[in-house]
Amino acid sequence: MKYGKREKLLYTVTVQPNLNEPHGDYLSTVDVDPDSPTFCQIIHRTFTNRLGNELHHSGWNTCSSCYHTEETSTDLVPKRDKLILPALNSDFIYVLDVATDPRKPEIVKTIDGSVLKSHNVTAPHTAHCLANGNIMISTMGDTEGNAKGDFVLFDANFNCLGTWIKGENKPYCGYDFWYQPYFDVMVSSEWGAPKKFKRGWSDDDLTDLTQYGCRINFFKWSTRTLYQTIDLGMEGVTPLEIRFMHNPKRAEGFVGCALNANVYYFKKKSNSDEFDCRKVIDVPSKLVQMGNGRPRKMGGLISDILLSLDDRFLYINLWRHGDLRQYDITDPENPKLTGQVFLGGSLCSDLTDVKVVEDLELKERPDPCYIKGRRLEGGPQMMQLSLDGKRLYVSSSLYSPWDKMFYPKMVEKGGHICLIDVDIVNGGMKLNENFLVDFGKEPYGATLPHEMRYPGGDCTSDIWLAA
Repeated sequence: MKYGKREKLLYTVTVQPNLNEPHGDYLSTVDVDPDSPTFCQIIHRTFTNRLGNELHHSGWNTCSSCYHTEETSTDLVPKRDKLILPALNSDFIYVLDVATDPRKPEIVKTIDGSVLKSHNVTAPHTAHCLANGNIMISTMGDTEGNAKGDFVLFDANFNCLGTWIKGENKPYCGYDFWYQPYFDVMVSSEWGAPKKFKRGWSDDDLTDLTQYGCRINFFKWSTRTLYQTIDLGMEGVTPLEIRFMHNPKRAEGFVGCALNANVYYFKKKSNSDEFDCRKVIDVPSKLVQMGNGRPRKMGGLISDILLSLDDRFLYINLWRHGDLRQYDITDPENPKLTGQVFLGGSLCSDLTDVKVVEDLELKERPDPCYIKGRRLEGGPQMMQLSLDGKRLYVSSSLYSPWDKMFYPKMVEKGGHICLIDVDIVNGGMKLNENFLVDFGKEPYGATLPHEMRYPGGDCTSDIWLAA
């Protein structure tokens, strides 16, 4: 955080919403070097050239603590030279070489979806490198699309080693995960059954949430066994991004629960392997009338959370309400709101077919957000923070079937990446009005940017060991 180089490239998972466009989804390489003549531009696109992928998240082949430098022996230190892109819908996994030419990543291996299906797992999501050189990817379903939580392992050459969990006790479903080897523990979260969420979401789904998750699950890392499940109930439906603190000797963390926009804090009990968990952030739903319909509650939909490398600030997005928030978590059980920026959403004051009947937080609807004359469609979605904590990059796409339902104009006009300047001394955030990456004029039509990563490591992928 103190001595790391400033990011110059931003690898961005980019989804093609036109399901008939043969180039399909791709990885965008974005120039974020302010001294570069191509600053704020997409300088390369690595196409999958396959339909129906739905690239979503990504991960590295090697942890940052093993990152190769010129001062280390190439014979002893693994190289962090591959970026792994699982495809949520096709179950394919793409391995990209990002070292030969970091500005022009190249697909060097494609793992067919049949590989996962042969182990009765599908819908791969989060990829993490492990200390033993293997790569682990969480999965969310079985071959029929039913909910099933598990993880699939690959060796350093990307040969499949099978599933990770030992024993019959498995989570209801899967999504994200994070491990802390010092405490011999891993935690995972739950989205839902792939056959359910792949259809998109509507408010009518509120009447039947049985296909969605509401639990966080704790595993003994050394034995690969599930030993504790905490049911968060209705308040915690769809717990998505989950994070332990970066400090490897802190057995505590946060999970963002999308539907009702709540954040839960979990902490290991003293003299026990089990964890306590309680809600520490509760963003009220708003009562909203859309068109001539009846008023309905609209939750904020927290689809991403992020911790700064020094574990001081927690960032959350509210994809539907349209705002992004910064909390000081010096006292993690009592987060303090220190910054808020509105970046679009479903409630902007210029939306004439929207009426906010009740809002427990705001007296007025937020104005739409414009950068360089372009109205931001959609809401704040995935986030990536610079290593020094001063720059927060924010993309707009959640998952293309859901994008098409909630933000059809974003799908039509293309998504975006914007930049938030962060005050790391006093807390606080401000929109950078000189930074915009526009995905509206891409070579094969408007596309949707999702997760972002830097070549040398970032705030959402790296896990450290402790002696």
